[in-house]
Amino acid sequence: MKDHKKILACILAVSALFSTVASCSSKKDSSSDSSSSDEEWKGSDDVSVDLDAVEDTSDAQPKGKGTDPNMTINWLSYYDINPSGNNDRPVALALFEDYYGGQVNYIYTDSGNKFNALSEMLLAGDKVDMFPFEWENIPSGVMKEQFDPLDPYFDTMEIDSDLWSDMSDAIDMFKYNGQHYVIPYSVSDPLIITYSRKIMQSEGLGDPYTLYKEGKWDWNTFMDMMEKFVANTPEGYTRYGINGWFGQALMMSTGHTVVNYDGQKFINNINDPEIEKAELLMQDIAKKKLYRNEWVGYFPDDHSTLFFAMADWALGESNAKNEDMDLMIVPFPKAPDAKNYYLSCNYGAKMLVKGSEHGEAVANYIKCERLAAVEDTYIEAAKAKALIEDRTAGGVLKSKITEEQYDALQTYKDPSVISPIFDFGYGMGDAMYGDGQYTYETRGVMNNLTSTLLEGSTSVDSWVKMRDSLTGIIDKEIQKFN
Repeated sequence: MKDHKKILACILAVSALFSTVASCSSKKDSSSDSSSSDEEWKGSDDVSVDLDAVEDTSDAQPKGKGTDPNMTINWLSYYDINPSGNNDRPVALALFEDYYGGQVNYIYTDSGNKFNALSEMLLAGDKVDMFPFEWENIPSGVMKEQFDPLDPYFDTMEIDSDLWSDMSDAIDMFKYNGQHYVIPYSVSDPLIITYSRKIMQSEGLGDPYTLYKEGKWDWNTFMDMMEKFVANTPEGYTRYGINGWFGQALMMSTGHTVVNYDGQKFINNINDPEIEKAELLMQDIAKKKLYRNEWVGYFPDDHSTLFFAMADWALGESNAKNEDMDLMIVPFPKAPDAKNYYLSCNYGAKMLVKGSEHGEAVANYIKCERLAAVEDTYIEAAKAKALIEDRTAGGVLKSKITEEQYDALQTYKDPSVISPIFDFGYGMGDAMYGDGQYTYETRGVMNNLTSTLLEGSTSVDSWVKMRDSLTGIIDKEIQKFN
């Protein structure tokens, strides 16, 4: 894949691609899980490429129609890559099938049982090639010998090419034992903050998006806005500063991780001063009763809460529930001393299962995902699809995204603009990343670090006590991987 423009031209020249991808339905799939980190881009009515702008393609001829047995993938997952009903093929699948002669055989497993299903299939000698990337996969899944590195199928020059250039830091971030078990092709599910410009204006608080563009959107500004909003609570009402999935993104906004990796061993970083600052901020937010500790899946429509923290999947419904509130989104504020903004997010990636005989096929599918994520033709089609309003048969608005929101979101998901973060602590088993019974004593370290002080706990009431309580657990767990 020396020149992805050449290969793309050949892919688009295959007639099968046009017959299936170029006729995208204008309707969104109402059965799709909008919270999935792997929701695929669909094609548009005008999928095309300027072949005259592409140089010689003689070294990148399409494989043509038909299935190549060597390009068949057994995909174990809780969601199917293949289309169902009247849905069109996802772009990446269409590229994989029409250029490489590929095929994806879907093997269903329940989301909560996926790791057990993978273990059982490996023990039984069943053929499985590809598995969804989850935070829990690395390093735990690698140590359990569930996954193989992708390096034999991606040469160094290829990963360093312009096709992958903006993902290079993220690719290196996941490097483990000198190998690339995860080669992310996109950023997904970014944790963002939604707010109402109408509320901001009425409260005289300024616009966070403007502050972000000026580089002034930081913890101090964020706290100041919340405190003023709550202080101005009308008599007989209750106000909050923020609601939603907040602690994890706040901690990651420091750009520091709880577990560091130097390429050879893992290091307990819980004593990092920047981690401490994030925890003390959570403690302060709780003390001042700025956090609304209840689940709401969209920007609260009672307008009692200034900020809503959640992944971008909640934005469409938030707009629908607050049509006249002029909602906008910003990344999490940066730590006062941080030079950059940092993003807590998921990653579009697929894992190569241990012992697979179709590693090249899996790698080629990943390359198709990358092409689908970066080529202008598909980016434009994705935007057009995303801006279509979703309404009930009776015309009631269910979800919508404004063009301004969409464009801003793409910027936040650009690794060259905001640095995505991954903490290996999330991939070290239940003691580090387990929900337990949602109590301090039973849930994992990472969950406690991002929830306990924010929500309040009778077990520990200060950062110092929690740090001292968790330090030994972290030391014990990372030792298993060193």
